[in-house]
Amino acid sequence: MALQHNPQKILALIPAYNEAVRLEPVAAAAGRFLPVLVVDDGSRDETARVGRQAGAEVLEQSPNQGKGAALRAGFRYALAHGFAAVITLDADGQHDPAEIPAFLQVFSESGADLIIGKRDFSRMPVVRRLSNTLGTRLFSWALGQPVPDNQSGYRLISRRLMEASLNCAEQGFAFEVEMIVLCVQNGFTLDWVPIRTIYAGEGSHISPLKHAAEFVRVSIQTRRSLRQGRHPRNPA
Repeated sequence: MALQHNPQKILALIPAYNEAVRLEPVAAAAGRFLPVLVVDDGSRDETARVGRQAGAEVLEQSPNQGKGAALRAGFRYALAHGFAAVITLDADGQHDPAEIPAFLQVFSESGADLIIGKRDFSRMPVVRRLSNTLGTRLFSWALGQPVPDNQSGYRLISRRLMEASLNCAEQGFAFEVEMIVLCVQNGFTLDWVPIRTIYAGEGSHISPLKHAAEFVRVSIQTRRSLRQGRHPRNPA
């Protein structure tokens, strides 16, 4: 199927870990709008084969290194191939590829370096709703400005923010939080686009307790680092 109108060279980037069952419809639907890159992060199933079967380019890295490492691998690919931006979305179906044009529209209008899909927390399961609400409030305090959704992985990232993010050290989900800090610290522009909130009782690779503890760590580190005027990962 021919790509729909894509005024700039933008790549759909899908990090995936053991997502052979759910990846195909996501990659195929994203491919209606943009070229697609799947980064297979050390999967033990047929994720890579399914990605190629859906028409995506596939990078395989082994062993499993975490979402942050998978995203950076995708960034390096995008930079090497001259893409102006990437749109990242999860492989598990929580992000609707039909909303890609909304990100492209905001990017064409504002040119923002980081455009984050803003979810409706009220439509989430109770545990996730509480986790996201508390996490967003904590991070807004740490950053010193309102952030309506800091944990959404559905986002557009500009070329210069990709370049700046390559030196980030976080390996897991915290990399996406660190990216927001990096955007603000560099004086880059940040924007938002409303997206659907999709949960269908699917499993998750994230442990809630570990996730919460890690998020508290990152938020406190962010607050301390911003007060001292340095990047959160730099040593004291």
